[in-house]
Amino acid sequence: MGKKVNKVVLAYSGGLDTSVILKWLIVTYGCEVVTMTADLGQEDDLNGVDEKALKTGASKAYVEDLREEFARDYIFPMLRSGAVYESRYLMGTSIARPLITKRLVEIARAEGADALAHGATGKGNDQVRFELSAMALAPDLRIIAPWREWDLMSRTALNAFAEQNGIAVASSNKHYSMDRNMLHCSFEGSELEDPWEEPLAGSHVMAVPVEQAPDEPEYITIGFERGDPVSVNGEAMSPARLVMTLNAIASRHGIGRVDMVENRFVGMKARGVYETPGGTLIHVAHQDLEGITLDRMTMRIRDQILPAYADAVYNGFWFSPEREAMQALIDKAQERVSGTARLKLYKGTAWPVGRESANTLYCHDLATFEECATYDHKDAAGFIKLNGLRIRGYKKMK
Repeated sequence: MGKKVNKVVLAYSGGLDTSVILKWLIVTYGCEVVTMTADLGQEDDLNGVDEKALKTGASKAYVEDLREEFARDYIFPMLRSGAVYESRYLMGTSIARPLITKRLVEIARAEGADALAHGATGKGNDQVRFELSAMALAPDLRIIAPWREWDLMSRTALNAFAEQNGIAVASSNKHYSMDRNMLHCSFEGSELEDPWEEPLAGSHVMAVPVEQAPDEPEYITIGFERGDPVSVNGEAMSPARLVMTLNAIASRHGIGRVDMVENRFVGMKARGVYETPGGTLIHVAHQDLEGITLDRMTMRIRDQILPAYADAVYNGFWFSPEREAMQALIDKAQERVSGTARLKLYKGTAWPVGRESANTLYCHDLATFEECATYDHKDAAGFIKLNGLRIRGYKKMK
């Protein structure tokens, strides 16, 4: 276990795993434990979670409302990049980890703690995300990952430990391993471990099954300033309220569900179902608005770095120099991305049907099929001839 630990700040949800971890840290390390529970808009009832932590042995329990910071400083920068991991995943779990770690570090500094602890398992990506973020922000703090140290390797063992140590655990028939915040809800485990099996009804939390979506389409508008969404249907909203509003709209149309097998950073393939209703609407609207506000080469250069940006977020390198450098380029490109996109929502799909911007690069006089005084069709002949020089030369050499 290394040198003695005096005080640990634990990322705490109040569920079975972190409740056991709280007591296990006290028993195993003989240390003081401070808990931090983050409200990221997951819509869980957090009332009493601090009392439960104190009853389990914590010396102090923080419950932090991080919703606006999460949306403004983490979700929005990621969404304005346009990055998607492996072409499908909007990285709802990934983007929450750096903020949770940041707040853990801030509390550790305020409390004089010398270690952080988390409940991520040794098989997943979250252990990497928590610990890389901690190394970037507070390399002097020790990190304790109980799942890599203890011998409590089953739910039966965890329940037995809880019972032996007087930890109240609510009876649960939890079907999946789930993670939820305002941006998404993820599902892993159970039938999802067989890539052939269709997800069961329990994997619908934030979006209704498409069969239950309305039979009539709905139209909405999303307003943007410098790449960030700022209004829905003309009403200005704070970042967190905007995301939650779009969640409610997209949810009733069954929008934002992805069922995929992805490549985890730790090396294995894993199948998951992700619901990202409001985030999907933002992504679709933002991408469309870029079509009239970004010039071709700026968009192309930005697009070239998106796989690397997505990897940085997914793999836990949010606080890395490369992500920050890419963000600077992305944010510079987004200075023109202001305007409004109009979406049509229907049966699990959102697609753009209109867009406008004071910064539009679209010129009707140039694009029209009618007569245009500003464009001479004859000019195209020279353009084509010059672009064909290398092709003609290449064919001649063969």
